[in-house]
Amino acid sequence: MSSSLSITDNHASPADKSVLQIWGRSPLQGHVRISGAKNAALVVMAGALLCPEDCRLRNVPDLADVARMAEILSALGVKLERHGDMMDINAADIGHSQAPYDLVSQLRASFFAIGPILARLGVASIPLPGGCAIGARPVEIHVRGLQAMGADVQIEHGMVNACVSGPSRRLRGAKIYLDYPSVGATETLMMAATLAEGETILENAAQEPEVADLANFCRSMGASIHGAGTGTIVISGVRSLHSTDYSIIPDRIEAGTFLVAGAITRSEISLSPVVPEHLTPVISKLRDIGATIVSDEPGMLRIIPELHQKATDIKTLPYPGFPTDMQAQFMSLLTLCEGDSTITETVFENRLRHVAELNRMGADIRVNGNLAIVRGVPLLSGAPVVGTDLRASAALVIAGLGAEGKTTIQGLQHLDRGYEKLEVKLQQLGARLQRVPAEADAEADAEKPSAPPAGEPAQSALN
Repeated sequence: MSSSLSITDNHASPADKSVLQIWGRSPLQGHVRISGAKNAALVVMAGALLCPEDCRLRNVPDLADVARMAEILSALGVKLERHGDMMDINAADIGHSQAPYDLVSQLRASFFAIGPILARLGVASIPLPGGCAIGARPVEIHVRGLQAMGADVQIEHGMVNACVSGPSRRLRGAKIYLDYPSVGATETLMMAATLAEGETILENAAQEPEVADLANFCRSMGASIHGAGTGTIVISGVRSLHSTDYSIIPDRIEAGTFLVAGAITRSEISLSPVVPEHLTPVISKLRDIGATIVSDEPGMLRIIPELHQKATDIKTLPYPGFPTDMQAQFMSLLTLCEGDSTITETVFENRLRHVAELNRMGADIRVNGNLAIVRGVPLLSGAPVVGTDLRASAALVIAGLGAEGKTTIQGLQHLDRGYEKLEVKLQQLGARLQRVPAEADAEADAEKPSAPPAGEPAQSALN
């Protein structure tokens, strides 16, 4: 296998130096293809560190976060090669137990590497992770779990250093209760346990579909894992894992984002592939506001929105509750629903930063701690706004699609972390938007009012 790594850059301008211009209130129509799940792909890539043989991953999304994770694995000595949505990984010769700080500090998911590296080598050194500034997301649950499995773990100078003593340098199975059903901790400990001596039981484990996808990937390599997707996961350690060819699940958050885009523009669109069961809470809330969601065939959903949509209340919770990763997008939709909605964010303490930007567009949102009260307004108005994190940026795209006039969004480096070709997919549905260099946008505003890329935005769908 070649050691070369090819990750495509789909954008002509660097994300942090370009803006997205959206001319809203255009009806959407057609079908959109949903990419592989970002949060599944990142952890499955880390899981490939467990295997000394070739692993082929399919349905891997082309995202900035995926490219960054590939760089981290490459720096550890992993050989990677990408062709379209397929990625070949060979971790036979992991040359370093320490991941580079400058890469790990930009991507929280890179911390997942500590479990498989420790399981393979008996020693690992990983910098404390970075990512979106949406909350503390401490690693204590990961650390306590690894310690329960016999690892000596020390956190010093921003590094998490772990090692396993004894002749075999293998982790030992343990019964571990997670104080909180953390997705990251569940995945880290599940990967570590696949090569441990004996049986590991994870109680109060995260139940997200991405956890089950990681377990399925590990099982495809010969791991013994039962109960993934429930609150109790049982892992019986094996000596080694073997080669596999595995396809990542569809991205439920991307699918939910497009469903909300259909709702806010009052447009009927369809999407596939999806796993409808992964979207149960999102579908339920869309039905609450008046939309009809149908499945014409397996793996496909179609949204048929009502012209007049009503308010609803949302409380984010660990899966199978309403996903925190859909909170911001739904807030944009609720700004144009009739009545008052409440949104309670219980997962992350700093995930309402998009409120100020939505209010700049004419929304009526008040915040009290982790509670947002959204009073529906007749109209949003396009404005210059800034995306502060991945899902906040998606929420501003949603708002721009439903707003009168032109919305200009900065902070696209966040958007590119989690949505593959978002503007291209929206353009194919009929949205009027384009990505341009920030300087070009500023010059256009200084000279004259900007016009949509082609023709005049249609108004009929929203009037």
